[in-house]
Amino acid sequence: MVTTHNLGFPRIGERRELKFALEGYWKGELSEDNLQQTAAELRASNWRHQRPLTLAPVGDFSLYDQVLDMSATLGNLPKRSGKADDHELARYFRIARGRSPADDDCCGVHAGEMTKWFDTNYHYIVPEFGADTQFTLNPSRLLEQLAEAKAAGVNAKPVIIGPVTYLWLGKSKDDTDRLSLLDDLLPVYAELLQLLADNGAEWVQIDEPILVTELGGDWRHALNLAYHNLKASPVKLLLTTYFGQLRENLQLACELPVAGLHLDATNARDEVSRVTDWLPGHKVLSLGVIDGRNIWKTDLQATLDWLEPVYQTLQERLWIAPSCSLLHAPVDLNNETTMDPEIRSWLAFARQKLEELQLLATALTDGKDSVARELKSNADAILSRRNSTRVTDPQVRKAVAAITPELGQRKSRYQQRSAIQASHLKLPRYPTTTIGSFPQTKDIRQTRLKFRKGELAPEEYQDRIRTEIRHCVQEQEQLGLDVLVHGEAERNDMVEYFGEQLEGYVFSRFGWVQSYGSRCVKPPILFGDISRPKAMTVKWIRYAQSLTNKPLKGMLTGPVTILNWSFVRDDQPRKDTCLQLALAIREEVLDLEQAGVNIIQIDEAALREGLPLRQSDWQTYLDWAIEAFRITSNGVKDDTQIHTHMCYSEFNDIIEAIARMDADVITIETSRSDMELLDAFKGFQYPNDIGPGVYDIHSPNVPGTEQIVSLMNKAAERIPAERLWINPDCGLKTRSWEEVIPALKGMVAAARELREA
Repeated sequence: MVTTHNLGFPRIGERRELKFALEGYWKGELSEDNLQQTAAELRASNWRHQRPLTLAPVGDFSLYDQVLDMSATLGNLPKRSGKADDHELARYFRIARGRSPADDDCCGVHAGEMTKWFDTNYHYIVPEFGADTQFTLNPSRLLEQLAEAKAAGVNAKPVIIGPVTYLWLGKSKDDTDRLSLLDDLLPVYAELLQLLADNGAEWVQIDEPILVTELGGDWRHALNLAYHNLKASPVKLLLTTYFGQLRENLQLACELPVAGLHLDATNARDEVSRVTDWLPGHKVLSLGVIDGRNIWKTDLQATLDWLEPVYQTLQERLWIAPSCSLLHAPVDLNNETTMDPEIRSWLAFARQKLEELQLLATALTDGKDSVARELKSNADAILSRRNSTRVTDPQVRKAVAAITPELGQRKSRYQQRSAIQASHLKLPRYPTTTIGSFPQTKDIRQTRLKFRKGELAPEEYQDRIRTEIRHCVQEQEQLGLDVLVHGEAERNDMVEYFGEQLEGYVFSRFGWVQSYGSRCVKPPILFGDISRPKAMTVKWIRYAQSLTNKPLKGMLTGPVTILNWSFVRDDQPRKDTCLQLALAIREEVLDLEQAGVNIIQIDEAALREGLPLRQSDWQTYLDWAIEAFRITSNGVKDDTQIHTHMCYSEFNDIIEAIARMDADVITIETSRSDMELLDAFKGFQYPNDIGPGVYDIHSPNVPGTEQIVSLMNKAAERIPAERLWINPDCGLKTRSWEEVIPALKGMVAAARELREA
């Protein structure tokens, strides 16, 4: 029999139950017991969905983030979270979001730095290390979930992040070498593995995804050292990799002293035969044969064609699974009763992916005839998508073929444009602005919902949105901000909003995936060639500009971010899709300029997220990604100021590429890193204006004037003051007006103080 297992399941629930429970708990409307009860019900539901599997994951469920969970398990929560004997959940949420429900408004702490999980849109809380770091095992969360699973009759496989990847994901707050902590860390892992064995675990999934990245000799040595230290553990270790190929780390991965190895066969198909040959005969090979990150049906017949010979070779040593955790996929396609039936037939969400997995296992062990009807249905869907006339548009393809380098060139260099813009806009030094969105109140969400349901006439809907825009503009004027925004009341999501108005997209109703904590996004599904039938934002921006004499930004999402935050096509190169998006958004940029909008922000929050995991592959991606942004933005006149925004990414190693974007102003997240991200600008003379984020909008904490001034003074050590803007680190949609108003007051007061100084 083929062993089937899963690396992780979505934890938010089919109706985002975890999101609402968390937010109720943070507001004091839900007790901790109620929160934990919801979490237990979600775990039980997840295990029911995975009951047909040979092994189901335990420990993949988290109340906020799996990396923060590992920090808590290892006793490595920063000291500012509270004393070791403080309430555990309070300490946990202080690092997750700067405050726990037990804290007074005045008692927030600096939240942990947040960044992207490899090349996904999932954000994790960065572990912190220093000379005083000590590790102490706190296994209660994992052991409690293991006991729950056993009581539910689940054949459980605990899931933990491996010790070397854990150190690799973190940051030193002083000069401590992260790898110097490995000797102290390994005994804690050994103790954890012993406890898991004592509590009935036979296999433990230990994730080391850094094996698909380029590793220096010290990190490769650390992996060898770690697993030779842990090989005496009484459990069997399944060393798990995902998101890419092993390449030069393939031999190392095969030789580490573990009981099994998981390979992401959707990304590393070419490596399967080599791993099969090299892996010692006593080891299990787990192959990720179902794409865990996208939503297209698996071509089961094609998969069986290459998988059957592997099974003939390995027999019971072959395990099959999704390529990675299904955290990155929506829960259940069966909920999408209103979706276009043809396109729906091409898709598979998390539950459907596990059904595909079981079909493959049955076909391997019992023969294809045992699932002939299911294989025929799958083949029909694959063929339907391949032959559909809805997928291609000759006019779009013709436009992409006609792209020339001139489309990506501004008329003048930044120095000339900057002088023209300064004369035209007449902004003060340290100009203040926001990133675009303002609080999405319950009334705003209800207005959009009623309009989608047909319960609100178009005229009334437009009147309500105009009222919200007017309120937003008035508040900004009273605060004294220098460059205003319209607040985006009409937008549900910065990618979904545009996808809804572009040809080539389809949308789910319940296709939510977790971005971080309680924040969920519903990525649009990009199934065909992209075009823009009509203007998407112009009427709202024009109305907002009519309400004020101050400059107001037009707000757009850039082509690379729309691409990276969509479920994207797998039947053509990502570059081709991105260039289609660039041409569509370029039309919107030019229409905004024609409407008299002199500042246009084109967000590329996900530019770095799309980087390949190996630096040697970066240049190809950056070349077409930067080209797409420039095509989008550079058709405007010199007096039109182009902004872009990026958040929660490390920029040091791509700063030259960012400079090639040639945006007049770039705004970036720096508040959680205490301006550390600006170190990229020490050794590189970035030529254009920069707005380092000074207000951490992912925390309920309100920054004071003194804190903002301090951050901006740190920024001025790296960037000339005449090129600095002051802004939050991201959009304000998730915050309340009660938090936003005092935070922005502090920001404006800080700007005045800095100007006087």
